[in-house]
Amino acid sequence: MTFILVLLIVPLAFLLFLFFLKKIILRNKTLLKNRLNGKTVVGIFHPYCNAGGGGERVLWCAIRAIQSQYPDIHVVVYTGDSVPAEDLLQNAFHKFNIRIQNNNIEFVKLYKRSWVEAQRYPYFTLLGQSLGSLVLGTEALLKLVPDVFIDTMGYSFTFPLFHLLGGCTVACYVHYPTISTDMLGQVANRTAAFNNNTFISRNPILSQAKIIYYKLFAYMYGISGRYAQTIMVNSSWTEDHINQIWNVPLRTHKVYPPCDVKEFLEIPVDCDPQYLRIIAVAQFRPEKDHPLMIRSFYKLMDILTDEEKSRVKLVLVGSCRNEEDQRRVDDYKRLSKHFNIENHTEFYVNVEFNELKHLMEESTIGLHTMWNEHFGISIVECMASGLIMVAHKSGGPMMDIIIHSQGSQPIGFLGSDEMEYADIMRQIIRMKPKQRELIREAARESVARFSDESFEKEFLRVFIPLIR
Repeated sequence: MTFILVLLIVPLAFLLFLFFLKKIILRNKTLLKNRLNGKTVVGIFHPYCNAGGGGERVLWCAIRAIQSQYPDIHVVVYTGDSVPAEDLLQNAFHKFNIRIQNNNIEFVKLYKRSWVEAQRYPYFTLLGQSLGSLVLGTEALLKLVPDVFIDTMGYSFTFPLFHLLGGCTVACYVHYPTISTDMLGQVANRTAAFNNNTFISRNPILSQAKIIYYKLFAYMYGISGRYAQTIMVNSSWTEDHINQIWNVPLRTHKVYPPCDVKEFLEIPVDCDPQYLRIIAVAQFRPEKDHPLMIRSFYKLMDILTDEEKSRVKLVLVGSCRNEEDQRRVDDYKRLSKHFNIENHTEFYVNVEFNELKHLMEESTIGLHTMWNEHFGISIVECMASGLIMVAHKSGGPMMDIIIHSQGSQPIGFLGSDEMEYADIMRQIIRMKPKQRELIREAARESVARFSDESFEKEFLRVFIPLIR
């Protein structure tokens, strides 16, 4: 009898909670409309808006596009960063060369960002972060209710929350699917990776259990994703996976992310430099696979002549979001010391835009090693800078960026393991200056389709119907 009562009371209590929650949200929405004299409010959910990655470039370019097309729209950014609004806008300019108008923009501080951080969930991380996003989303919704809600960080579990309780039109920009068929394939094939540790990959029972968990999560991910009325994806690879899981292709639009090619195209190139610097621009996160960069460089040094070795350096440039990222940098420094290449390896953390340009100007080769990179903004920026790019033979780099027909001039190279990377870099180092120049020119011509202007035009094409 007690069990039956619990079964009845718990759902009723939950429904009652949702009823009162919705009443509070609708009241707050009315108060907001009165405060803003009925202006349309666009809320952008980006809890890490002060980070220095490609996702943040998309955020600021999207805001700039909205402000240019609709000066009277009130833009709200939900962020967990404890940084004053003026500093956030200044950082957007210093890091990305993007100037945002400080009128009609508001930053809503979220205090529960730790609920979406991976270290909080040592097990069932995807599920934990997704459920945690509901906590963070509820905090955002209670503080301010927008007319249009745009998620730009991949927290799709917030979509039904904002649509059903907030009555918002929901849109999203997907950089990387939270789960993909590739991830399922890794577990099924028992392949060790950053999201499938060796202990599980070696155990058939645990691997089977993880497949079931991933399939159930993919099902929930699909349900929540379909609450978005408009879906923007950043590459062909992401589009394929989102269509497989969310299955709403008519609502899905490919919008390449903005790359500041104009600034990088102005960087002068030394056709025959005395020193050959290999630069890798990537956030210090596990999926970027910096260890593969360091191992590839070690293999390269092993096959170069002494004279060539004296001219070569590896430069690792990236941003750190937190202490966990900083610990990774320390680990990578120890790894380079382990391979006895620390005197040929340099680390630059959280550099400003002008310093990044200077580092690229001094470099010859660009290196990128992430498997199934969703797009690869830094790859495009390196190509625009006149660097000869070597990226991973998968995902966006292979499907959208470093593409050329048979017999045409190469615009870059693709590798899949440390030996292949090392061999390609050796070939580039030993190329004649004229041969390198032809690759640079072709690469620079190919990047116009990824400019800020192209992004803003495509973003507005998809965004305008949401306002209408």
